[in-house]
Amino acid sequence: MLMPKKMKHRKWHKGRASGKRIATSKTRLAFGKLGLKAVTESWVTSRQIEAARRAMTRHVKRGGSIWIRIFPDHPVTAKGAEVPMGKGKGGVDHYITPVRPGTVMFEIDGVPDDVAREALRLASHKLPVKTKIATRL
Repeated sequence: MLMPKKMKHRKWHKGRASGKRIATSKTRLAFGKLGLKAVTESWVTSRQIEAARRAMTRHVKRGGSIWIRIFPDHPVTAKGAEVPMGKGKGGVDHYITPVRPGTVMFEIDGVPDDVAREALRLASHKLPVKTKIATRL
């Protein structure tokens, strides 16, 4: 699964959702002719990205090209089960990437249009955000 090789700080602050903020970067297709764009906001984990990538790769039978435009570089900590309150912040449990509305998460090219659309649809079922399929203008 995806995770950063090295980080300046091991544990990060959680960050607060501040209403309806739309994406300012990664909003247009850069590599493929079809892409999967987020409509809602959520945290996407490295496991969810990997599951979506596998679903797409299997459907296109390892043909064409797939680009992953998001990377989970935000650590999320968790304390163990039945641990009492206090005693500091928990250890790093997994990595996420905050996805805002308008972010292009995956792109695909090199396969027929209907195959690419079905692969992106299968991938969207693995993700916690509502999505739409974006096409190159």
